Amino acid sequence: MRVLLTGSSGWLGRFLAPMLREQGHEVIGLDVASGADTDVLGSVADRPLIDRVFGERGIEGVIHAGALHKPDIARYGRQAFIDVNVTGTLNLLEAATAAVHDRFVFTSTTSLMISQSIRDEAGDAAVWLDETSGPIEPRNIYGATKLAAEHLCRLAWAERGLPCIVLRTARFFPEDDDTHRTLSGENLKANEMLHRRLTVEDAARAHIAALERAPVIGFGVYIISAPTPFGRTEAAALKNDAAAVIARHFPDAPELYASKGWELPRSIGRVYDSGLAERELGFRCETGFAAVLDALRAGHDLPFAHDPCYISPKEVGAA
Repeated sequence: MRVLLTGSSGWLGRFLAPMLREQGHEVIGLDVASGADTDVLGSVADRPLIDRVFGERGIEGVIHAGALHKPDIARYGRQAFIDVNVTGTLNLLEAATAAVHDRFVFTSTTSLMISQSIRDEAGDAAVWLDETSGPIEPRNIYGATKLAAEHLCRLAWAERGLPCIVLRTARFFPEDDDTHRTLSGENLKANEMLHRRLTVEDAARAHIAALERAPVIGFGVYIISAPTPFGRTEAAALKNDAAAVIARHFPDAPELYASKGWELPRSIGRVYDSGLAERELGFRCETGFAAVLDALRAGHDLPFAHDPCYISPKEVGAA
């Protein structure tokens, strides 16, 4: 299949493109920044460009991973988010519909599920988040535009019959958190593998699973995150003494963390449940928190990427 991959020069794209080729697909990469897997330079907001790519390249399926992200809020205005994340998605959906495609995969984010009240973590128990959680009240322009794009995907299926799979991916970025400074980057990422993170490799594999299943499912929204070891009945304990809960599941975690000079989380305020993706997409992340502990025991490299100096290729090109 000839697959148009937007965001092909980005962090996800550089892992996803080779995996798609390994599956026998021909990848046509589109990005505003040049890269090893990018064939077309340009923006998804440019409708004539999108129409030309579809016409000249014989596109048969789309994975739309290109977007402006949360860190871009400091660099771009709201209109840019609307142009890229909303209008760009509409351009691709309309082109795919016109080409009578049977699959469209959209990279969304769990960030849009986090209202200000959830972010404040004022309750006495961790918030358990799955695809039924709501109301959805994004707290910034990034989340608002991603939610709008999700609805465009839903309408493309409901009104035009274009099978669309929306993947609300948890965190997999390699750079440091731009709001959290109390723990080292690796320590924080390791902790997040318990409840709100996955590896970029697993994120790429989820997109391939979605591409395969889209014609059968029609439309679906799925949280993609490393499987949490916790259950809903532990929500209150996680909020009040997360370290104790973790030690019950992983008895040597405190000692392994201490040997690294790390800290276990004292409180966990929200947990992403990726169970629906496992049941309907047949997808489960290969790497979880247990793999982090395995690496610490063996003295091996950690199973997730950490690069505090990472800069988006689009910003490198603009510098």
